[in-house]
Amino acid sequence: MISAGLITEDSRMVFVDDGSYDGTWELIEELYRENIRVRGIKSSRNRGHQNALLCGLMTVKDECDVTISMDADLQDDIEVLDQFIEKYNEGCEIVYGVRNSRKTDSFFKRFTAQAFYRFMRLMGTEVVYNHADYRLLSRRALKELKNYKEVNLFLRGLVPLVGFQTGVVEYERGKRYAGKSKYKLGSMIRFAEDGITSMSVRPIRLIAALGVCIFFISILFLIWMIVGALKGHTIRGWASTMVSIWALGGLQLFAIGIIGEYIGKVYLESKHRPRYIVEKYLRDRDSEGRVINRDSERPARRG
Repeated sequence: MISAGLITEDSRMVFVDDGSYDGTWELIEELYRENIRVRGIKSSRNRGHQNALLCGLMTVKDECDVTISMDADLQDDIEVLDQFIEKYNEGCEIVYGVRNSRKTDSFFKRFTAQAFYRFMRLMGTEVVYNHADYRLLSRRALKELKNYKEVNLFLRGLVPLVGFQTGVVEYERGKRYAGKSKYKLGSMIRFAEDGITSMSVRPIRLIAALGVCIFFISILFLIWMIVGALKGHTIRGWASTMVSIWALGGLQLFAIGIIGEYIGKVYLESKHRPRYIVEKYLRDRDSEGRVINRDSERPARRG
């Protein structure tokens, strides 16, 4: 990409270690010593994928023109990186990497992933279909993203809210290079729950609408009982009464649980706790080991 003139000589690869205990940081330090184009960021503790990604983006936002984020499992196709830059040069501030197929996924993974995106949209969360976290963000977009102060992060829903001109790069996602995915069904459900409750109030509105429907049904049922009593019919209905009590009781508990989820998120947001803490940041050094401030060396930026 440097030879093609798409990026400059001072472009860098930044690895983010989310407080791991498996020797990842030692590997990053080794790469940092061997390769001038490598930087490393180490979180003080594990805070989850979304916070680790935000940590990397916010740490370098003042030192870059653009960032392209990707997971470290090597499934995202690096051969399309030049297309991201080309879209940026055409004026796009945000470029989404979108999978053109899911043929490498198992049937279960493919079915649950597609259901995830459809359900998120149904619940009022704006997401880009078949897009994960392989995306380009310009410096301008990063600075606007910083203004979103949510503790409960869902970047797939936050980035579309930034706006600006966007583009899409389609690619074919490969198989995982090593290790096993930690995103099991339970993780996907929790991720969807966080995304919905962090980005949308539609579930509360659906519960309210359901409550109104049940109210009108109960009025019709009451009228039916009164008419039956006037005609002299004996209504035994003990079983149906008990079923109704249990059904409504379960619905109430479900509604309380949903409301409690929102109250819990309001509670967490009110604390204003830091979303991440950088323990170490390996930056560029000169021959004497001093950190180089490249901000003063960079040419004038677009926009």
